[in-house]
Amino acid sequence: MIFAAGLGTRLSPLTNNMPKALVPVAGQPLLWHAINHLYGYGIRHLVVNVHHFANQVIAYLAQHQWEGLQVFISDESDCLLDTGGGLVKALPLFKPEEPILVANADVFCNAPLDKMMAAHEKLNSSVTLMTMQRPSTRQLLFNGQGLLSGWVNHESGEERIARAGQTTHESAFCGFHIIEPSFLASLPQQGKFPIMDAYLGRASEVGIREFAMPPGHFWFDVGTLNKLEVVNQFISSANK
Repeated sequence: MIFAAGLGTRLSPLTNNMPKALVPVAGQPLLWHAINHLYGYGIRHLVVNVHHFANQVIAYLAQHQWEGLQVFISDESDCLLDTGGGLVKALPLFKPEEPILVANADVFCNAPLDKMMAAHEKLNSSVTLMTMQRPSTRQLLFNGQGLLSGWVNHESGEERIARAGQTTHESAFCGFHIIEPSFLASLPQQGKFPIMDAYLGRASEVGIREFAMPPGHFWFDVGTLNKLEVVNQFISSANK
């Protein structure tokens, strides 16, 4: 699944007339880059949620097709459901009993999704979260076994502890997660809520594990105009 429903307010004025997912990077929409990334790792069944300028995203997907790729739309036009509610709404569109790989449309990277999928299967996790060491006011806390143990916001001072008394390290979330259907089935089946709240609420009960992105890969959040410029400069330099 690709989350493509966000309002993209931090990319205004670009998003005053288009959805964030269609903001161009190196001549192609962010959504194009996200789909190509997943497609390159064998993904052939894809759900895309829509809300802000939903018709533009739907029209783009109808006009641009990838061989063998089935794309299903989870329409949140009436109400934006956040990440948790959006996943639950999309449940009927996923392949039954298969893990769900989730990505954000506003991430530009070459993260090794095959290694993440292999780690998820090997450890028999309920959820696997891709992380990296990078500056961020919001950090996830993991214990020595790589299990999610909490969350901290260094700007506001807010902290949520899911596993008390654990020695932890901090890692920043990269926007990629793999979720077992059984985990989603245990969540509230309607309403708006962030999936990270659900992860923290269940972390002491189920295996929610970290997959640290290996060195040698690039990753960019394209959520603001400044970050968009950084990505374009990176691509320009790489192409010289």
